[in-house]
Amino acid sequence: MENRFKESLLDKKTMSVTWELIPGRGAHEKAQENALYSAEQAAKGGKVHALAITDNPGGNPAMLADCLGQEILKLGIEPLVHFTCKDKNRNQMESQLYALDRTEIRNLLVMTGDYSVSGFKGRPKPVFDLDPTHTLELITKMNQGLSVPGPKGVTHHQPSDFFAGAAVSPFKATEAEQMVQYFKMKKKIASGAQFIVTQLGYDARKFHEVIQFMRLNDLNVPIIGNIYVLSYGAARIMNQNRLPGCVVTDKLLAELEQEKMAEDKGVSGRLLRTAKMYAFMKGMGFDGVHIGGNNIKYEQVEFIIDKGEELSANWMDFIKEFDYPIPGGFYYYEKDEKTGLNTSIPIDRKNLPLNAPVGAGFRTLRLMHSLVFTPHKGLFPLMRKIYKLKKNPRKHSFEHIIKVISNDCKDCGDCALLDLAYLCPMSQCPKNQRNGACGGSYQGWCEAYPNQKKCIYVRAYSRLKKYNKEQQLDSYSIPPANWDFYQTSSWSNFYLGRDHSASILGIPTLEQESSLKPKL
Repeated sequence: MENRFKESLLDKKTMSVTWELIPGRGAHEKAQENALYSAEQAAKGGKVHALAITDNPGGNPAMLADCLGQEILKLGIEPLVHFTCKDKNRNQMESQLYALDRTEIRNLLVMTGDYSVSGFKGRPKPVFDLDPTHTLELITKMNQGLSVPGPKGVTHHQPSDFFAGAAVSPFKATEAEQMVQYFKMKKKIASGAQFIVTQLGYDARKFHEVIQFMRLNDLNVPIIGNIYVLSYGAARIMNQNRLPGCVVTDKLLAELEQEKMAEDKGVSGRLLRTAKMYAFMKGMGFDGVHIGGNNIKYEQVEFIIDKGEELSANWMDFIKEFDYPIPGGFYYYEKDEKTGLNTSIPIDRKNLPLNAPVGAGFRTLRLMHSLVFTPHKGLFPLMRKIYKLKKNPRKHSFEHIIKVISNDCKDCGDCALLDLAYLCPMSQCPKNQRNGACGGSYQGWCEAYPNQKKCIYVRAYSRLKKYNKEQQLDSYSIPPANWDFYQTSSWSNFYLGRDHSASILGIPTLEQESSLKPKL
């Protein structure tokens, strides 16, 4: 069956266009009727290739994107369903994917999701069982025909036909934040992301940076630039970091404050700005644009597309209008002073200061690791022998006390401390991210605790960089926590080759070790 959105992204002659709709809270309210009316217009107009549908944006409840997606598909236009990890465990995700496959909704934008904010009688419990890399891996396996073990053997399901993408933010202020964004984007693509969409920002040099980074690393999937029709009210919220991940600088906010004094309250100015962004993105080589904005009408979307195409022949003329750097912000490449964009030369990151302090505690943990947790060296063989004698991995009080004191251990039993510079993603990251930071950090601070807690990945990157080991965060993917191990000894699971570290570090299970012994 034809997928117009997928075809538009893969056709190098076409600038793919998606338009974001917000279902809103409720089932029979004005928000849902407005969204469907917009969808009907877009289907008739023919210039939009897919309608993106948000999934509980801002961490607030709203109508399930899947439901609106089914109605949109019946109107004759492709839905692009936002598929987030915040509210569902892995089984519910799999169930939801089966339902989407059954209803022929194929286009997905897989994201971590905003931290949950409000719900019935208070803040809901965040889930974050899988991160986007895990979810993309599940979708990839479903596209291949998921194999499921059962009592009568393995069942092979019919292949699905999902076209799934992921997000990245190039608009980060610090080296650590930006590098872990790019590391995680590489993991997402390796897990099966078939396209990438940028987060929201207005710095042309940063848009240029992400497309150059993808080319430098042979990340050969289409990339879509995010363009938002920015009103002064929305800009002020973003400027105050009240929409995590969306970046509006003081300079841009001041310009919008003047712009709103116009007779039309700045409408024509912001539409023209968005059209210019369309133009320079097409010129840079983006494969598509993602158009968003509050209460945007279809005729305004058409204006952005038509005007953007008209201006794209002279796209370089507009670059200097989009000079909105974060003060003191990090860039991956040296600046090209002539164009206002980037050269092809990455900056020398070696001598840049660390973005988080690295104390003596980390040195102690590194020493302990080298002595006790390095496979086949130091005290590792002795510890393995000791844990072979332990019959009950749930009796681990001493271990748990140590890890609670050092890392506020949640006793998951599938420990990732060795992977993340001895920082625990299950206790110290509110979103439990095991393969890189979400997109919501700001100036190095955690989305859920701004100005209170540094993002765990900023800390991990800084710790590793001090010893020239930061590429560890780019070297392999960490599986999701296996809840079979919950409240069991993670040391026992590590030494006996039961947890995720076994395959990464080459630690055999007792069964594997036994099979390797010569038969007498």
